[in-house]
Amino acid sequence: MLGTVESLLGANKIRVRCMDGVVRLARIPGKIKKRIWLREGDVVIVVPWSFQNEKADITWKYSGPQVNWLQRKGFLKS
Repeated sequence: MLGTVESLLGANKIRVRCMDGVVRLARIPGKIKKRIWLREGDVVIVVPWSFQNEKADITWKYSGPQVNWLQRKGFLKS
């Protein structure tokens, strides 16, 4: 599910607004913690937890050209 980073909370926790309208508390798993750097406004892929829908894991961060492509194809609202 696509989402936009709203705020950085520290300790690998991030507040993300997902495409279904839910604001989730997301975490960066350890295997990608030092590989990606996130800022407010970045577009990411999140995987909601099966047992707590208000929490999720971040699995991917889109780059600038990828975000432009997603907007052109209609996957993202500007």
